[in-house]
Amino acid sequence: MLNTLESLFKLARERKNNPVEGSYTNKLLNDRSLSKEKILEELNELIEAVEKNTNKVHEAADVFYHLIMYLESNNVKIEEVMEELEKRKK
Repeated sequence: MLNTLESLFKLARERKNNPVEGSYTNKLLNDRSLSKEKILEELNELIEAVEKNTNKVHEAADVFYHLIMYLESNNVKIEEVMEELEKRKK
């Protein structure tokens, strides 16, 4: 399970360092406005899916993907996020 998330972070960093022409991932990484727009859109779609009990898993996957790209495009390192979560353990 965590391997999948780790793979997405690796993909984001790889594409950021070695862009692939025409890549949707690269579009998100290079266009902060688009990345922000997409994460907000996907969050709203997830909320709607949960409320209507439809496509929850699909929409949650979209949120994870777009959040990872948003974080990477804004130089927010997942390692730092994990450290912050670790500090919050009670």
